[in-house]
Amino acid sequence: QHNTSALRSFNPFHQIIHPSNNAAKMSTVPIIAGTLQTDPRSGGVKRTSGVNVLPVVSEAWSEVRDDDNKEVDWILIGYEGNSKTDMTLLAKGSGGVEGISSQIPSGVPVFGGIRTSKGRFVSFVHIDEDCPPLKRGKTLMYKNGVFNVLEGCDGEIEMTPGLTEATMGKIR
Repeated sequence: QHNTSALRSFNPFHQIIHPSNNAAKMSTVPIIAGTLQTDPRSGGVKRTSGVNVLPVVSEAWSEVRDDDNKEVDWILIGYEGNSKTDMTLLAKGSGGVEGISSQIPSGVPVFGGIRTSKGRFVSFVHIDEDCPPLKRGKTLMYKNGVFNVLEGCDGEIEMTPGLTEATMGKIR
């Protein structure tokens, strides 16, 4: 009788009992843990999404956060030209949720940050249904990188063209 559990702890290959002769034979297939498992004490593998948020975005967000600046209470962020990784400022202005929701372009994924009339700061990502699937996936992968630049946000809202502060729903 073979103690297979002892063999497994010392050997990366496991034994298979062959039905024809009940003999234990070594398999050439190693026992592999899931490919995404890491030691929980290490915190896992840290990787960047690859997004490059241009400095103009953080400068514009500083204007939104400035209590003395009444001219800018929202910013709209999107891909710069044909770049697949660079995010830049597309527009900034006033008018709160209503002001920015009227500026949402169609067919293009965008991010944004808003100061609400109650003084709360919220962020959003809007991906139009006409957006190609690969760009949609890439945009969602970049979400945290872009939101990290929008420091001090209370939460996120679901943005749609024509949204008003009264109809925006809960901040999550």
